[in-house]
Amino acid sequence: MKREYTVIIEQDETGYYVAEVPELEGCHTQAKSLDELMERVREAIELCKEAAESQRPRKHLVGVQRIAV
Repeated sequence: MKREYTVIIEQDETGYYVAEVPELEGCHTQAKSLDELMERVREAIELCKEAAESQRPRKHLVGVQRIAV
């Protein structure tokens, strides 16, 4: 069964795209292009899902906020 995940994508100072999947603890990857990044994110999600099944209960994303301090 397919499940949708939220992917947060940022670009670092060297030009690499960095992706994080908040619903899966420790699930992140990086690549030089967005196409390559999305392939790697799918692979990372599969690996993280396998690891998460044998560990703690899943978190679900409530939202993303920006705050100025």
